[in-house]
Amino acid sequence: MVRIHHRYAVVNGYQIFYREAGPRDRPTVLLLHGFPSSSLMFRHLLPRLADRWHLVAPDHVGFGLSDAPTADTFTYSFDSLTDITATLLRQLGIERYCLFVHDHGAPIGWRLALRTPAAVTAIITQNGNAYDEGLLPEFFTAVRDYWREQIPRTEAGVREALTLELTRWRYLAGVTDETLVDPTTWTHDHDLLSRPDNDRAQLALFRDYATNLALYPQVQRYFRERQVPLLAIWGRGDPIFGPAGALAFTTDLPNAEVHLIDGGHFLLESALDEVAPLVRAFLDRHL
Repeated sequence: MVRIHHRYAVVNGYQIFYREAGPRDRPTVLLLHGFPSSSLMFRHLLPRLADRWHLVAPDHVGFGLSDAPTADTFTYSFDSLTDITATLLRQLGIERYCLFVHDHGAPIGWRLALRTPAAVTAIITQNGNAYDEGLLPEFFTAVRDYWREQIPRTEAGVREALTLELTRWRYLAGVTDETLVDPTTWTHDHDLLSRPDNDRAQLALFRDYATNLALYPQVQRYFRERQVPLLAIWGRGDPIFGPAGALAFTTDLPNAEVHLIDGGHFLLESALDEVAPLVRAFLDRHL
């Protein structure tokens, strides 16, 4: 049995939950989850990697088992979530790490890389976007409307993403065999999204997501200048971030390794056996 530790740390006054596995004297992989999930999304991947690498997967503030302060007492922004993550790393004594990013975890990872470029040894992005080409209009039209104007009509469009129906859709869209996806994933996420005042926290993050697009030119310049080793593993049926977002990494990183795999947004739920060997081979080469 591979030992996965479930720990808490107090970071900037907030209790942060994180999963930790593998030898601490081995290179670290920092796994950053997306919306609306938590480190739970890595529950099956961690045992596949823990024999060789030190793994740390935190829950962001407002997600999973970490504290979820009200939107009146915590500034829900990607800068704030990055601040928490950076402080957690310092408290754990982690100075260098490979990033594994997904969805919301990507802009947090990009900010970490821009703040301390030398700390990032390599990057694995699983449907973690950094290019306009990856933004599918079918999903982002409503989000862009909300960026332009916060009124009841545009807010209602974004609030759809907080419903059980849309959370289920995130997990199943693009998956050929839906029976491979455990229904407790979307029901668990929806229960956490439904906590008191969490809707306001998530709406604040949707508003702030516009800052991630504004950051793309800096992120792409970082890629060009650092030529960091990068593996992009993408569910080709992802209805939010399309395959063009994966292929775009080769624009600035000609040596980037890109794999489009049958599956959707939460690829680890339905294609773990395809993803894990690719991750292990990449880590073997670069860490």
